[in-house]
Formats: sequence, C-alpha cells, structure tokens
Amino acid sequence: MSQSRTYQVRTYGCQMNVHDSERLSGLLEDAGYARAAEDTTADIVVFNTCAVRENADNRLYGNLGHLRPVKDANPGMQIAVGGCLAQKDRGEIVRRAPWVDVVFGTHNIGSLPALLERARVQKEAQVEIAESLEHFPSTLPSRRESAYAAWVSISVGCNNTCTFCIVPALRGKEQDRRPGDILAEVRALVAEGVSEITLLGQNVNAYGSGFGDRQAFSKLLRACGEIEGLERVRFTSPHPRDFTDDVIEAMAQTPNVMPQLHMPLQSGSSRVLKAMRRSYRQERFLGIVEKVREAMPQAAITTDIIVGFPGETEEDFEETLHVVREARFAAAFTFQYSKRPGTPAATMDGQVPPEVVKERYQRLVDLQEQISWEENKKLVGTEVELLVAEGEGRKDGERRRLSGRAPDNRLVHFAVGDAEEPRPGDVVTVEVTYAAPHHLVSDSGVRDLRRTRAGDAWAARNGEPVADRRPEVLLGMPRVGRPAEQPAPVGGCDLV
Repeated sequence: MSQSRTYQVRTYGCQMNVHDSERLSGLLEDAGYARAAEDTTADIVVFNTCAVRENADNRLYGNLGHLRPVKDANPGMQIAVGGCLAQKDRGEIVRRAPWVDVVFGTHNIGSLPALLERARVQKEAQVEIAESLEHFPSTLPSRRESAYAAWVSISVGCNNTCTFCIVPALRGKEQDRRPGDILAEVRALVAEGVSEITLLGQNVNAYGSGFGDRQAFSKLLRACGEIEGLERVRFTSPHPRDFTDDVIEAMAQTPNVMPQLHMPLQSGSSRVLKAMRRSYRQERFLGIVEKVREAMPQAAITTDIIVGFPGETEEDFEETLHVVREARFAAAFTFQYSKRPGTPAATMDGQVPPEVVKERYQRLVDLQEQISWEENKKLVGTEVELLVAEGEGRKDGERRRLSGRAPDNRLVHFAVGDAEEPRPGDVVTVEVTYAAPHHLVSDSGVRDLRRTRAGDAWAARNGEPVADRRPEVLLGMPRVGRPAEQPAPVGGCDLV
C-alpha cells in the first residue's frame, strides 16, 4: 500500500457515528493511508451516514452526485458508504450511484480496508452488510480527533421499539461490553493524556441488562471516579425508563462525574408518548428532573423534542410546552417530525400538516430560547472552571477569545487578558460577564490557569514544546520549608 494514498471521512449524525468515524480513520491509517490535507482531493472518501432524519437520504445522494465529476477526473479515487443509511439501503446505493466502490454496514466497519482493496483489484463495487456485530468498535484502531477528550462506547444497539426510530433495526439488539474492558480503555486513554471521557450507548443507562446487573451503570460511574487523572466524566444518552435512583446518587457522589444530564423527552404529552412507545409518562420524566435537581442543584439538563408526531393535537403540544416550562432545560435539540420508511409511525393515521408542524416548532424554539437565556443570565458574575477546547468558537479568532466547556457543559468564550495563553486541554477559571441563549462570555481575563497533562498531550500532538513534568531531583542539602506540590508524571496510570 502506497503511503501517499490519502483519505477523508465525512460524518453525519450522532455521537455514536463520531466514535465510529474515529475507528474508521484508525483502520485506514493502520492500513497505510494518510489523512488528506484541507482543500485537497482525497484518494478515498468515506461517508459515515445516519438514517434518523428523512433528509439523510437526500443529503447522501446529493453529496455522491457532487463527487461524481471529481471521481471522473481522478480515476483512482474510491468512494465508500457506511453507517445506518448503508445498513438500510444496501445495494440500492450502488444502483442509484454506480460510481460508489464500497458499501458496508454498522456491524462490519472493520472490513473497510479489505473491501476497498477488493474493489480496487476486482474493479467492481463491493457491498457487504453483516447482520450481527463482528467486532465491538472499541476493539478497533482509532484516530481520535481530540488529544484531551475521548468517547468510550459501553454498549451498541438498542432494545427499545420507539415507533419513530429506525436505529434498533439498523444497529441491532443491545450488546454490553464487560466493565473491565471499559475501565481498561479509560485508563489507557488517561495514560495518553485524556482528561475527559464520554460514555456512549444508544441507551446508556440500560447498561448491564446483557449480564443481569441493573446497577451496572451506576457502578461504572463510581469506578470511573476512582481513576487517577480522569477529571471529567459525561455520558449520553439515557432513557427515562431506565433512569434509577442509584444513577442519580452515583452522579451526585462521584466528584469527576459532571453535573450535566442529556435526557430525551421527545414529547410532553403522555398520550403521544404512549403512541411513540416511550414507556414513561410526563409525571415520570418530571419526577426524574426533580430528583436530579435535589441531588445536584447546579446540574444543567438538556433534552431532545419531536414536534408534530402523528396524531399530535394542539392540546398535546401544549403539554410539551408545559414540561419545557417546568423542567427549564438549559438547551433542547428540537426536531420537526419526519417519516422514516420502515417505522410504525410512518404509516400512522393523523399525520400533522407541515404548516402546523412548522408553526408549533417555532413556538417551542422561542420558548426554549427564552428559558435558556434566563438560566444563562443567572450565571453572570459567577466563576466557572473551564476545560479549554479546540474549535468550539467559530468567531474566536476575530474576537481574540478562546473557548471552553464548564462542568455543566455550557460553552464559554473567554478573553485571556494578561495571563499566559492556555492550550486546549488546560483548565482555566474565569468570571462570566455576559450571557446569550446558547453560550456565555468572559471578558475579564483568566483568573487562574492550570497547565495539565491533557494540555501537554495536545501540545505534543501539534508539535509544540511540552514542559518537563518529572518531579525535581534535589542534590545536596534539602530546602527548608514545605515542599511544593508536584504534578503527576505523564503516563502515571497503571493499566489493569
């Protein structure tokens, strides 16, 4: 394999797809490919697709159409399509876009390099869709996008039967990783400099159902709290049906589990929730929110909401607005319902007219924007500790700011002031001076800067100097007084 061949992975959809794309990149680099530079034509273009939204199909085939003349001008170029849409459409992809070389599914992403080589040698499209998981994604090579934060998959698949969702049909039944394997991966990541991990699962808090331990997820959170050097733990996405009190207790009692919860509501109407087969009702959802707030008053709660599900009435929609007012979400990811072929909801009676859906959607967005802004304004004048991020603020350059995430995951753009400039992965303390609906601003300068091993990892990846963090060796007579605290050496975590 020539070292000069390059690749590009284009990702659509959820965090699970982002995690899979890191594995796809790792597989390609392990096979000898190099990532294509910006504004260059890659030899291999991989689409990692999503099938949740109706326009996913249109977006994919539109992008494939744009690539056809590029491929015609570069005969050696290969195009691969994977992910949920590939699992769904299978051979339809090469029928509609015969210039595609490889189609692979959600269960066999590890086959990509071999399929590309087979397509190149045989000069014909390779379509390979497995019906069950061949390799747990986390066992495959990875090229992580971040030096300081990482995704860790704890399960794949989903056992729910939501009538609007096609994911279980494409990802399969839930399969859980063994706790020891998960914790070994987390420790290995921390040893590389990672300070924040996000535990991933289609229904993350159902973890343990595969081996019969209903408290496995809360135990996993507590075990993450014992890993030295791991500063922040997040998880997504939990299902209200499986949200138990032991998880809330573990969140509140484990210092490095962040006070943040993303819990999809989908609808505030108990009648609509029943039609969605969501297996909880409005009272249950609000009860969880109340318990979380009692245990962690500072917690930021975010959610997903679908507007215009078949049969939704104005009264049903008002119930959703009621829950939004009661829960006071920090943010909400809102969607207008769209049919997904193969789901029960696609053929339900009472499809809501698009103009009605659009009007309700705008009312919901307006209400949530107001609440988000009011909640953010309460933080003006407070100090927050930020994990400095890379690429979070699109206008940071022109406004001479950096960006970071607070413990509750709020995005904060901050001015450095006279302080030494931090690196992504370092930790700063700033005072919030301004609030907008979707972010906070600090223009008063950095109050405190803590250089971290995560920042060192970012610097090493980007070819910047890294300070020597080994403990100082003293020669001769010892100094008088209390010795200075020394930072932990790089790679100081033992693996199990």
